[in-house]
Amino acid sequence: MKFNMAKNSVFALLLRAQWWVSGGIALVIAIIAWAILPRQYAIYGVFSGMPFMVVSVMVLWRKRGMPSDARVAEILQATRAMSWKDFSVEIERALVRDGFEVTRIEQPQADFSIISGGRKALVSCKRWKAASNGIEPLRDLHRAVEAGGADYSFYITAGDFTPHAMQFAVDHKMRLVHGAGLAKLLREMKIDKSAGVRAISGQKA
Repeated sequence: MKFNMAKNSVFALLLRAQWWVSGGIALVIAIIAWAILPRQYAIYGVFSGMPFMVVSVMVLWRKRGMPSDARVAEILQATRAMSWKDFSVEIERALVRDGFEVTRIEQPQADFSIISGGRKALVSCKRWKAASNGIEPLRDLHRAVEAGGADYSFYITAGDFTPHAMQFAVDHKMRLVHGAGLAKLLREMKIDKSAGVRAISGQKA
């Protein structure tokens, strides 16, 4: 039986928060337990905060390799200002760096076909400037995956997703790359801060 954590449970919320939130709760529990419990029981009170410490470690582990919040904002702002030509070049470069064999297909539903470890995926990213992404483009991508014999898919955007779109992605094993995930993918993208424009591989656009 697969265990599913309630979306709005305490631990689910903490997993989406900063690591120090759950770590701080664990510390407060330990301090209170040590202060008010008899010494023979205090150690048990201290360890009662361990689940929160475990959550803190899990959050840190999930965020390993993630850019800072400032870098995430910087990258997302830069991508929204790009042309499709420049953005697609950055995405292709990042996918190749991460070990994928990349082919441009430029279909209405998908922009790249990628292969890694013998598994094929389709990537859609042409709507990267959309502030909110609904279910229809995900449905189109899923149909392309089924028609093209791909194993899974990626949908990449600098925007967000509606709740229905996110649920559709979960139900159909689609990987949504946005926000910090997109910044992590494009972490090597160079930005010329002094000129206020993006630079590709050190050259101004």
